[in-house]
Amino acid sequence: MDKTSKTTFSKVPEVTLVFWIIKVAATTLGETGGDTVTMTLKWGYLAGTALFLGLLVILVAAQIFAKKFHPFLYWTTIVASTTFGTTMADFADRSLGIGYTGGSSLLFLCLMGVLALWYWSERTISVNTVTTPKVEAFYWAAITFSQTLGTALGDWVADTGGLGYEGGALVFAAGLAVIAGLYFWTHLSRVLLFWAAFILTRPLGATVGDFLDKPVSHGGLALSRPLASAVIAVFIIGCLLVLPQRAGRHPAGARRGNR
Repeated sequence: MDKTSKTTFSKVPEVTLVFWIIKVAATTLGETGGDTVTMTLKWGYLAGTALFLGLLVILVAAQIFAKKFHPFLYWTTIVASTTFGTTMADFADRSLGIGYTGGSSLLFLCLMGVLALWYWSERTISVNTVTTPKVEAFYWAAITFSQTLGTALGDWVADTGGLGYEGGALVFAAGLAVIAGLYFWTHLSRVLLFWAAFILTRPLGATVGDFLDKPVSHGGLALSRPLASAVIAVFIIGCLLVLPQRAGRHPAGARRGNR
């Protein structure tokens, strides 16, 4: 039998260096874009959260109903999840008064719960198996919680941890460097390393976004949020037009599990 007939294509992109470049840019756009709506346009955290939740639900539905991987649809959905994550985390941390520590802890437990349910149902949490509506639902739930956690965690390190936005970005960049080292020089589970990297790129993007638009007195550059968002959006679109984006693949019928 032809080997190509034993391979199915995922609804998410192949995980390459290009994937991570766009992912970090998307998370930064989520931070500046969310702050543009809630702060610059003065919508507030509740209204901003409702707006981006509605957009996210529509885009996730479109992603699930799509027959194959579409780069622009996928990354638009990722940006929507990062923007919703920004406004939701800010709403929980500030409007609900549970603080960065409480918000980060609650969101971490929610993310671990989603991943545990996903593994219990499918015996794997590999993104290469995102080919059915059920698995896509788990995937996007995990993505959304990881994006929201990243915002809270980034603010917690920068503010509560006292490192500032530059210090926070360095901490998360160092964490990603460690994960890269484990990927290249150990046999640690690639699935585990993917999710660790995915989670850490969100607070990295959050701290970079905050560094761009926060006041100088708070350790930022005080750039215009709409301008910063537009520049990052153009960069992402350029990457999608120039750099290759292929659907991930996995062997159909292969034994399920972490590999």
